Amino acid sequence: MNFQNATLPKGAKKVGSTPNMTEETVVKGILRNHLAPKGKYALVVVEEGALQFVWEDDQQNVLDADAAHPIVIEPERFHHVVITGPVHFRVEFYDIIDDTADQHKTGERPGEVFCECMH
Repeated sequence: MNFQNATLPKGAKKVGSTPNMTEETVVKGILRNHLAPKGKYALVVVEEGALQFVWEDDQQNVLDADAAHPIVIEPERFHHVVITGPVHFRVEFYDIIDDTADQHKTGERPGEVFCECMH
């Protein structure tokens, strides 16, 4: 298994979350190349089962996620999720104080509808 060894930056404040999803109810936009909401970090939290995660700029390094191994998603980095079987998961969104990430990329951002700060 290829688990990510990353944590959310210090000072991360949760600002939203998708509903819990399964392999049948997954938001289709996260299965394709997309970005997190503008300026936000995200965390893929698997409750049951497993899934895979791919950075578009590092497609050979497919990451695995399960209940013990969430995925930290950096702002402004293209990625997608791969459903590999039965799974229950959600994606949480975080603001980071003093984040200096480049917020000028354009691309699909399906998670924006789940951030409280975007409404």
